[in-house]
Amino acid sequence: MSWLVALPLPIPALDFSPPHAFEGPLPLGHRVVVPWQGGIQIGIVVGEGQAHTHRLREAIQVLDLWVHPALIQALKHHEHLSGTPLGLLFCDTITSGWEPHLRHFVKPVEGVDLSPFELQLPEEWTPYHGNSALLDQIREQGLLEERFEFPERTELAYRGRLEGEGKLTPKQKQAWKTLLSIKEAPSLAEWARQAEVSTSVVSGVLSRGWAEAFQRPAGPPECIPVQERNLKKAEWDLPEAGPFRLHGGHPIERFQHLKTLMEAHLETGVLYLTPDSYRLDRAWQALSHLGAQCYSGSLNMLQREHIWQQVRDGHCKLVIGTYGALGLPFPSLGLIIIEEEGSDAYKLLSGSKMFIPDLASQVARERQSLLVCSGSVPAVESLLHEGKVLPAPKTRVHVVNYAEDSSQPETGPLSMQHMKPALEGYPLSQDLRKVLTQVAERGRQAVLLAPRKGYSALIRCRSCGYIPFCKHCDVPLKFHQVSRQMQCSQCGYREPPPSTCPKCKGAIWQPKGPGTEWIAQETRQLLPGFAVYRYDRDHQDDLHPIYEGHPGIVVATQALLQEKAPPELALLSLTLADSWLGYSDFRTDERYHKLLRQLLEWHPRRAPLLVVQTFQAQHPALLSVTEHIPADEFPFKDLSRRKALLYPPYSLLAQVEVAARDKARSDTVAEEIQKHLLQKGADPEEVLGPAPAPIGKVRGLFLNHLLLRAVSEQRLKVLLELMDGRWKARVRVEINPRNANF
Repeated sequence: MSWLVALPLPIPALDFSPPHAFEGPLPLGHRVVVPWQGGIQIGIVVGEGQAHTHRLREAIQVLDLWVHPALIQALKHHEHLSGTPLGLLFCDTITSGWEPHLRHFVKPVEGVDLSPFELQLPEEWTPYHGNSALLDQIREQGLLEERFEFPERTELAYRGRLEGEGKLTPKQKQAWKTLLSIKEAPSLAEWARQAEVSTSVVSGVLSRGWAEAFQRPAGPPECIPVQERNLKKAEWDLPEAGPFRLHGGHPIERFQHLKTLMEAHLETGVLYLTPDSYRLDRAWQALSHLGAQCYSGSLNMLQREHIWQQVRDGHCKLVIGTYGALGLPFPSLGLIIIEEEGSDAYKLLSGSKMFIPDLASQVARERQSLLVCSGSVPAVESLLHEGKVLPAPKTRVHVVNYAEDSSQPETGPLSMQHMKPALEGYPLSQDLRKVLTQVAERGRQAVLLAPRKGYSALIRCRSCGYIPFCKHCDVPLKFHQVSRQMQCSQCGYREPPPSTCPKCKGAIWQPKGPGTEWIAQETRQLLPGFAVYRYDRDHQDDLHPIYEGHPGIVVATQALLQEKAPPELALLSLTLADSWLGYSDFRTDERYHKLLRQLLEWHPRRAPLLVVQTFQAQHPALLSVTEHIPADEFPFKDLSRRKALLYPPYSLLAQVEVAARDKARSDTVAEEIQKHLLQKGADPEEVLGPAPAPIGKVRGLFLNHLLLRAVSEQRLKVLLELMDGRWKARVRVEINPRNANF
């Protein structure tokens, strides 16, 4: 029997022979040390292999259990459907334990002479730190025995001695006596603090031999402290089977319901997943008093390994974390909670490009766990399951309808002489200007959400309408006022704005689509002397004064919503809500609705005024908020539309991306794939496209998309298998795309 081992590399699982003289069952889910490219690598046993053992390299040693078999089965299911190498799936889901600091011991096989390899090894176990390639040659010949051990973690500490060399000053004697009384100090600073002297004094005691440094066993790493909170429990009929959904209401109300549910499953294990750091912090403050551990990418390697082992050994039965916590090896897992299950933050942007809630659903099925989705608004795909919707909280929303207000007088010029004057009322409407003035007068805080970073989305010649585009991408160059540069948002290409139009030689440029720089400038002109901050991917002002409660206005992109809300927030504004509706994606309306609901509950205690500036004041998603409609009513309308169009949850999607340096080749290959699928038996309704990608050219590559739509996983797998072949362009497949433009 051979073993199938997944390595943390973008390759399929590989076959290895069991270690020499290994006895016992298949160590499924265990970490193993295997030879790899002249060295060693940590892998995970994921099943029985199929290859003949006499042709394989031997695994060197089995270490410890690290992954639950249910996760392995879920990842294999995804591999089978998507064709993504299993090693890449493990890279994205197993976020700890790939690089343990192992102690390596070797000795030659009894009676073996290693002199032909110019290596002398004692006959007893010896630590080895030499040439790994040479060692691999000996290992491949079967002439070497090896052993790996986990080293004991130690830390430096200090203790006093009864006598030393030389005399001590009075302060040094005081420090020496303090150290004798406390027996051990973890650092010079802590020793000095307890002795109430400076670190130079304790250093003098150490140098004179009246104290010594030594290594002692290190304790567990410090974890995020539990928040003590007296959260009430809500009495409700707990679900016995899932998936189940709990949405609407205020976050505190949802946490009260979830507390009751979690306490009922604590003994069998509970995992609470959040999409980002802001929601993680909010859930931690509300629920960590139940005895939780926090697991996220912000932890260091030691902290992650410690929590992983605590969960594996059954010492921790509740974890609140981001997507990496899904790989934790709970011995039993009775409940999985996914907060905001439709959030795009769960979509991995690189690597396997998995959508984490899909994997969590598969894990719940494998482990027969109760799956509960919770959040401000349900994902449309969740509506097929039973659920509970809490009453909508009280909100204050004011809509500025630009479509009905055309009497906007012109005001002063912008920052550049050759640019057209702005219109008063855009990007700050008359109503928004009034409430911003009130914020400043009352010393409160406000957040203005801009749809983009930089100064403007593009600049256009006022005379002929010419727009400068990126040389490498099919997007207009964004203007950045501070750097006086036009920049591409896709590839980073930069160039200065031309003084005259290359087409008509006109000298006046008209900026279109305000970004954070433009809106911040308009706000400073409106409120001179009042604190105005910017927060986007390129520019992040220090917001400590805001979080300390000082008055101010933050002009930001949506990235700010991943942080906690300012404590004295009185006003929120979407400066142009239509920007969130300008995407050719069937999920656009759903995202817009979620954004509005998220803004209304962003602050944990108060309900700031939300000002929405829009040309689409009658959009159903906005009306559902202004008219205090239950959180699931708009998603149910969207569900009806998807049923008619056969979109998820009534189908499964896979996006095929065709990329080539030559546009004609990209178009041709995309058409060839479509014809090939139809000739092989695909239904025309199962193959949508081809069509140019939303951004047709990125970094010099011309992109085309096809969308495969199937009513079942089995059918989608058949379609993907039909597409296998050699194509004269780069072809990539993404399961469950989050930006499907059909």
